[in-house]
Amino acid sequence: MGFYQGNDLRKISGGLKRKHRKPRKHEIGSYPTETRLSQADVRVIERVYGGNTKIRLKYVAFANVYNPNTKQYTKTRILGVVETPANRELARRGIIVKGAIINTEVGKAKVISRPSQDGVVNAVLIEEAKKS
Repeated sequence: MGFYQGNDLRKISGGLKRKHRKPRKHEIGSYPTETRLSQADVRVIERVYGGNTKIRLKYVAFANVYNPNTKQYTKTRILGVVETPANRELARRGIIVKGAIINTEVGKAKVISRPSQDGVVNAVLIEEAKKS
């Protein structure tokens, strides 16, 4: 089930417009996919406008973390969401979005991909974990 994403219901000034036609199939969007932490990765393949497909990441356990010092990617487990600059509530609920700071086994990293659009979590290492 989708919802209408057309912009013909309200004027810029705030006034209402009269509907001149019914909503069209290509104007229907979908609810946001909130990627949450889990024990395993769960992906959903969805058909989108134009017959294309979009791989949505429902649940995630691992991230591809890029280390700028060694210039290498490593697949590491995500331990938790530290903060989300876009919305603090998302971090409290443990939802991973682009720009979120996540805690991984190798240290804190910033998410640079869109998990609900790309189907993968790519991140850049910010601060390395201290070895004890």
